[in-house]
Amino acid sequence: MTRTGDQVLRTAPTLQDYLHLRTTSGLTPRSAAQGEGALAGSWAWSVVEHEGRAVAMGRVIGDGGWYFHVADMATLPEHQGRGLGRLVLTDLLAQIAEAAPPDPYVTLMADAPGRRLYASMGFVETAPRSLGMVLVHDPRPD
Repeated sequence: MTRTGDQVLRTAPTLQDYLHLRTTSGLTPRSAAQGEGALAGSWAWSVVEHEGRAVAMGRVIGDGGWYFHVADMATLPEHQGRGLGRLVLTDLLAQIAEAAPPDPYVTLMADAPGRRLYASMGFVETAPRSLGMVLVHDPRPD
């Protein structure tokens, strides 16, 4: 349940808020340079501010044509359990619906804490048809 003072913004958080939300919510910490790339390279943002402070966020990476990937879903622990993740995801999906051509391909990587939310909003596992994979070594040449 949202509270008086909650405001949904469709702009990127500050770099400091982005890094803080990631780290405090349990996502992998990132450097300032990585955060700057995320802020600049995202297709869409949804940030919940409470009393002027960013307390939840999510973003979409995509080409604006057919492929959209939801990333960085994060809510500060003291604000969890109030529906802010659902609010952020609903807003991100609305932004895709408003701008995308018919039949967009919307994906995400579902870490354990968010799986129930994602399933409740229509996301399904793709296995065995496809599996998410990650590169485990640095792609830069030695």
